[in-house]
Amino acid sequence: MLKLDDVAVDPPLFLAPMAGVTDRDFRLIVRRIGGVGVVTMEFISSKGLMRGERRIRRLLHFSDEERPISIQIYGSDPDTMAEAAREVEERGADVCDVNMGCPANKILKGCSGARLMDDLALAERIIATVKKAIRIPLTVKFRLGFGDDRHACLELGRICEAHGVAAVALHPRTARQKFRGRAEWRRIAELKEALSIPVIGNGDVATDDDAVRMLRETGCDAVMIGRGATRNPWIFRQIAARLADGEAGVFRKPDLDDRRELILHHFRTVIAREDRGHALHKLRTFTGWYSHGLPRGLELRRRIQQLSTPESFLEAIEEHIDAVALREAA
Repeated sequence: MLKLDDVAVDPPLFLAPMAGVTDRDFRLIVRRIGGVGVVTMEFISSKGLMRGERRIRRLLHFSDEERPISIQIYGSDPDTMAEAAREVEERGADVCDVNMGCPANKILKGCSGARLMDDLALAERIIATVKKAIRIPLTVKFRLGFGDDRHACLELGRICEAHGVAAVALHPRTARQKFRGRAEWRRIAELKEALSIPVIGNGDVATDDDAVRMLRETGCDAVMIGRGATRNPWIFRQIAARLADGEAGVFRKPDLDDRRELILHHFRTVIAREDRGHALHKLRTFTGWYSHGLPRGLELRRRIQQLSTPESFLEAIEEHIDAVALREAA
């Protein structure tokens, strides 16, 4: 078990923040399957939050069932970030996380996210100001560096430690790499060796084997999973079983009926909650991910390119799964 100040994280597994993905619906899916220690909300603009933007305030809704939950904020102004962190605490979040690793261009243009790794003096002012503003645990997520420098993460980690940050999470690619190439797990081990506070490893964890290997090879205190959970929301339960029971584990792998139930429940929830435009975008995105766990998933991914209504997605998925079931029964 990992502790972030007085917040227990058991098992030591985190759902990573992902824009447009880790909304309330997906967080609840992962939480109800089980095995996740902390779920993290999709990142929130500190400026947008302080301006009272309706869309952003809508994102902040969560239920007690999701706890412990972390809310991640981003920005480049220390005072605005501190105000946003206080708002996060007032909303009842268990943990506040600062984004210093996002490589998306729209975040970098605002001198936020991974761009702060090019200005460690500003990064330090943000961390110090935010830490003084809140009582809940503060964590910071970052990358190796912005460009080719792969050592900025060590200096940023030491800054976090000096200012009382509860834990840091490292995705060991540079911002310029985005998600290209392989994550350099040995850099997680280097950061862990350099710090006394907990280090959370992130990057290229697609299976329970990957998670166990990351823990063993890097000595990190916890594992954070993002893209791997979109293709397999059961991954946390699988890893937790391995951690509890050794190499064999006891978690039954999801079958076709499990996948049908999860996908259709998720998509019906999206259709009921979102307007048609947003619903269609989410269904297209999630079908692309979920289909990787289905037999003949490529056929389904090709079919959805032609679909134009949320209802047609449900019909296509049910027809595809029924056809697969018939083939398997034959």
